[in-house]
Amino acid sequence: MLVRWGIISTARINSKFLAGARQSSALEILAVASRERASAERYAADNGIERAYGGYDALLADPDVDAVYISLPNSMHVEWTIRALEAGKHVLCEKPMGRRVSDVERAFDVADREGRLLMEAFMYRHNPQTRRVVDLVQDGAVGRVRLIRSAFSFATADPANVRLAQALDGGALMDVGCYCVSGSRLLAGEPQRVSAEQVTGGDGVDIVFAATMRFADDVLAHFDAGLALDTRDELEVVGDEGSLFLDDPWHCLEPVIELRRDGARERIEIEVVNSYLLEAENMSAAIRGEASLLMGRADALGQARTIEALYEAADSGRSVGLS
Repeated sequence: MLVRWGIISTARINSKFLAGARQSSALEILAVASRERASAERYAADNGIERAYGGYDALLADPDVDAVYISLPNSMHVEWTIRALEAGKHVLCEKPMGRRVSDVERAFDVADREGRLLMEAFMYRHNPQTRRVVDLVQDGAVGRVRLIRSAFSFATADPANVRLAQALDGGALMDVGCYCVSGSRLLAGEPQRVSAEQVTGGDGVDIVFAATMRFADDVLAHFDAGLALDTRDELEVVGDEGSLFLDDPWHCLEPVIELRRDGARERIEIEVVNSYLLEAENMSAAIRGEASLLMGRADALGQARTIEALYEAADSGRSVGLS
């Protein structure tokens, strides 16, 4: 069964998803929708997509579309995820699905009710580099994990950038910091307590965000994320016997893990695979009943719960416990 996909929006992130999806023979990008039909038609023509719709509901009404990829601004993720699920479509929603756990829970409740699959689109989670890091940690490569350190940032000053718009749920934590949260949770579980500081810009969003998270077994994690910082992306897992360092943990374009132990450094090179390809194939295989989704309700709720607590901590100036 060839899984046929529709794309809701013509956002720039689509180019990465399309590049990956086109490498697969197990799925087809059938349709794209924009608020204006002319825009959708131009996008479809430029990207070799068969069908173009002026309006997201029009795409959802297409009976030939099995699944949709939602790449709208953050504030629209939950609304259109629910509308797509209710239209009978499986949904891959670009990260972050939402900044409030109640909204994300509501979306998964609808997915369960409608018998459709829903996954938050953290593409790096599908990459072999990520799996190898988890395996190394679990195999004791660094001994007992004590600290996780991560960063993700770039600089933008364009007032038209949706990342700088409060009404669209922009901000550094939502755009890039969510990766640091996800990576820390993947390696340490769910946080017990968080504290955070932020610097605001744009029309009131966080443009620099720094946080500390405490996990079970006395594992600490700290990260910084920014829309007003130099370009950086890195992840380090520090134990009592060594450490693992990744210079490209999120994009996975040059996947290499550096194992630092006993005064020596070992480069562990990982095969280069398109993360978006793996993400789209995992979802398509799950739709065909040939695989399970890599991530589901529990992971998405844990992510939203942590983001919500981090914003509460930054806004209130005090640490916040998570039950």
